[in-house]
Amino acid sequence: MKPAAFAVAGALTIASLTSVQTALALGKPTAGPTSKSSPRPTVTKSVTKSVTVTPTPKATRTSPTPAPRPSVTCNPDLGVPSLNAEPWAQKRLDFTRAWKLTRGKGVTVAVVDSGVDATQRQLSGRVALVDVSNTIKRDCLGHGTAVAGIIGARDMRDRNMPFVGVAPEANLISVKFTNQMTTTGTDPHLAKAIREAADLKAKVINVSVQAPDSPALRAAVKYAQARDAVIVAAAGNVQGNGGAAAGAAYPAEYPGVISVGSLNEDGTVADSSNVTTRVSVAAPGKNLATTWPGGYAPAEEGTSFASAFVSGTVALVRAYHPDLDHQQVKQRIEATADGSVGTGSGAGMINPMLAVSALLPGEQHHSVSPAPAVPARPVQVAYRRPPDRRTRSVALTIAGVALAGAAVVVAGGVLIPMGRRRNWQPGSRAEASTKSDA
Repeated sequence: MKPAAFAVAGALTIASLTSVQTALALGKPTAGPTSKSSPRPTVTKSVTKSVTVTPTPKATRTSPTPAPRPSVTCNPDLGVPSLNAEPWAQKRLDFTRAWKLTRGKGVTVAVVDSGVDATQRQLSGRVALVDVSNTIKRDCLGHGTAVAGIIGARDMRDRNMPFVGVAPEANLISVKFTNQMTTTGTDPHLAKAIREAADLKAKVINVSVQAPDSPALRAAVKYAQARDAVIVAAAGNVQGNGGAAAGAAYPAEYPGVISVGSLNEDGTVADSSNVTTRVSVAAPGKNLATTWPGGYAPAEEGTSFASAFVSGTVALVRAYHPDLDHQQVKQRIEATADGSVGTGSGAGMINPMLAVSALLPGEQHHSVSPAPAVPARPVQVAYRRPPDRRTRSVALTIAGVALAGAAVVVAGGVLIPMGRRRNWQPGSRAEASTKSDA
């Protein structure tokens, strides 16, 4: 029995020594000082396992501290509560005529801007919010909310709201990149926002921004175009009207981008529109009513908002002509515009109805089916011929001559026999009476 007793005693001794070493390694108090020369390979493994289950894991201790978000004051001026009349731009473009064919359903439009107020009543539930500025998703300027409303505000005319967006069934994504109206130099968030919009599969990207040329911005535009996104950009505003000094604005100046100038109510180029930048088409850009944080803005101005009308029209075109690529869509928008009115107007005022419905040569026409209430038939260019007054006059003259000739023939058939009976002598009333008595 002694060997067994010695074995038990030895086991207890080894166990006690091991527990003391483990306690030392974990920092628990012991009766004696810690020996620096004690071997620790096995103890190190035990400590590693213990740390992984503690409230402060090793990965957290070694990870870098995230950069703090920039402090932002977000208190935009609130808009007026409502609008009482249909805006002139809405009447002029008459884009609701195209709604018989499409309202933009299925097309995603990205608004690369200052954010969007997703609580505005005509935008509520219509906008997905993305922020690449690393601040907050809210619109702290109001600019992005105004742009988004023109593109796709909900139709609420049945509730006495006369304002509507161009493509009210398009999917809107707000890709926020700034909290400032003006920045100095290149903003790295702008290029990042365009790439983000392309990655989110936006088929229309509205960039109501005038920026300097940069390799990053140029590469971002090419990146989006390679993914078949139509980029619509503001041609910029000139100094003295809330804009910069005259000069080429980017990304509007890049190839393949639809660059937009702004027009007055009388159809002339607005003084605030930058005519130095290449312009593809123009749209209303002065005294514009649109959505705003907390309500509405009754009188905005600038190529930013002209661009929004074009982006909404592009959404209608892409919804009705899903087979067209971004270059063909750009060509269609330009080909159906109303005609240049001078430098800075490009091909002229956009024409949403023609942009959607026109049959252009060289295109493969595989448009989506119109709404069930509209008969399925080819849509022709709406063109009203002027009245042909000359043809009408000639026809009336011929008809008059024919009637006169017929009257002569009838009269001849009656009068000639009577004349023959009298040997062409005139008769008197008395003779006629005598003959009748006889």
